[in-house]
Amino acid sequence: MSLRQATVERNTKETQIKVSVNLDGTGELNSDTGLPFLDHMLDQVARHGLIDITVKAVGDLHIDAHHTVEDLGITLGQAFYKALDRKGIRRYGHAYVPLDEALSRVVIDFSGRPGLEYHIPFTRGAVGGFDVDLFHEFFQGFVNHALVTLHIDNLRGVNSHHQIETVFKAFGRALRMAMEIDPRSSDVIPSTKGSL
Repeated sequence: MSLRQATVERNTKETQIKVSVNLDGTGELNSDTGLPFLDHMLDQVARHGLIDITVKAVGDLHIDAHHTVEDLGITLGQAFYKALDRKGIRRYGHAYVPLDEALSRVVIDFSGRPGLEYHIPFTRGAVGGFDVDLFHEFFQGFVNHALVTLHIDNLRGVNSHHQIETVFKAFGRALRMAMEIDPRSSDVIPSTKGSL
């Protein structure tokens, strides 16, 4: 099996971001975004997806976190797209993850088509000083550049920290399932069209 790794850099007047991924890693995260709560969420993706992720992001945080969060989603999506050979993968992944009172479901399809359904009824507007509206921007950026269909549903929850943490854990688990090589069709593109 070829190495499923990639490094992508994105440099704009608003952000300078470098992301490296190893899709067959051990779940190690090395992240410095200047946004501790976002780093904590990326750690969930790495650990539960068994993906090694390295992130260095410098953004215009003196304005707000919007550009950094959106551009990180874009760059991470580009890295996944570059690292993943679609041949032989399971293609679809899903996970339900609870955390105390919160429960979330994430379903992903490495379809080659970007699509996001995002339903999180947050009970407050910020967690640890982080604007929860920005999570939508992160996932939209990822979807647009990884070319995946992603359905995110927080099914219940009272604590906003628990709500979003279940989403990121489920995202990691769903990625892991979808990117696994299916031993019964390891040389086949999982599509009747023959391409993704």
